[in-house]
Amino acid sequence: MDQYAPPLPHGPLEEVFPDVFFVTGTMKTELMNAHWHFSRNMTVVRDGDELTLINSVRLDDAGLAQLEALGQVANLVKIGSLHGRDDAFYKARYGARFWALPGMQHEGGLVADADLVAGGKVPFKGCSVFEFKTTKLPEAILHVDRAGGILVACDALQNWVQPDNFFSNDSRNMMAGMGFFQRANFGPVWMQVSEPKVDDFSRLRELSFKHALCGHGEPLRDIAAEAYGARIAQVFAG
Repeated sequence: MDQYAPPLPHGPLEEVFPDVFFVTGTMKTELMNAHWHFSRNMTVVRDGDELTLINSVRLDDAGLAQLEALGQVANLVKIGSLHGRDDAFYKARYGARFWALPGMQHEGGLVADADLVAGGKVPFKGCSVFEFKTTKLPEAILHVDRAGGILVACDALQNWVQPDNFFSNDSRNMMAGMGFFQRANFGPVWMQVSEPKVDDFSRLRELSFKHALCGHGEPLRDIAAEAYGARIAQVFAG
C-alpha cells in the first residue's frame, strides 16, 4: 500500500444519523500557486452489512479497524471532480465497486466500475443522484432517503462555519479572506472552477431534505433546505 497517499491526521468515525457515519480528516495540496492545508470529510452509509464510502479519506490503522467493525466496504463513490486522492487506496484494499460520474478523471489509474447518473443504478437503496448539468467539471450530490432527507455533497455544498483543528495557520488566514467560512456555503474554488448556473440550484431547491453532509465543514442538521435556499437566493439574486 506504500504507493498510495499516506493517511493524514483525522478525527473519529462518528454515527451522525442511524447507519450514517462521518469523519473529518486532513488535506494538503498545491492549488492556484498556493499551499493548502485544510480539513475534508468522508461520509459512510451502511445498508445491511455493506458500507458505501463517499468522498473517501484514508484512515490510519485504528480508523480502518473502526471502519471494518461497521461492516464490509462494498462501494466507493466519487461525486466531486476535485476529490479522489484516496479512492485508489480503498479500491485496492477492499476491492470495492467504484462509482463515478461519466467524464471524471481519476487518480491512480482508476477506472469506474459503474456510472453514477441521475435515474440510474445506485450503490445502496434509498439513494438517488442529483447531477449538475451546467458545470465545467462533473459534480453530483447524493440524496439519501433517511432521517427526513440527507444531502451528501462534495464541494458544491459546504458548511465550514469556522476553521477547525486540521487547518494550518496560513490556510486559515487565506481561506478566511476568500469567504470559505460561512454556514450553508457553496465552495468558493469550486464555484470559480466549475462556474455553475442558477438552473442547477433551482433544481436542487426542489429536493426534499433536512440535513447536509458535505465534503468540507460540519454536518448541517434540520435546517439545511432553508439555509441553502437562502444562500441560493443571495448568490443568484437578480
